[in-house]
Amino acid sequence: MEGFSSLQLWLVIFLAAVIALVVFHKALGKLLGFLARTGVGLVFLALFSHIGGFFGVSLGVNLLNAAVLGLLGVPGFGLLLMLHWALL
Repeated sequence: MEGFSSLQLWLVIFLAAVIALVVFHKALGKLLGFLARTGVGLVFLALFSHIGGFFGVSLGVNLLNAAVLGLLGVPGFGLLLMLHWALL
């Protein structure tokens, strides 16, 4: 037994990746959805930072605030505004 050839090794890696995708399909879908919503939240925070200056309200454009928006949505935005108000 010489071991695996390069082609056999890549085939085993490919099959392991396919099996992992099948097993973790739902979890990966939820994670990708959360990451997409977090990205949208980050864009919203960037837009709000420009518009909120006219009203005297500003929120930090960072990954933690974007993750709160990605997880909670519009109620998360209200939570961030109330926290900003309460901590000032």
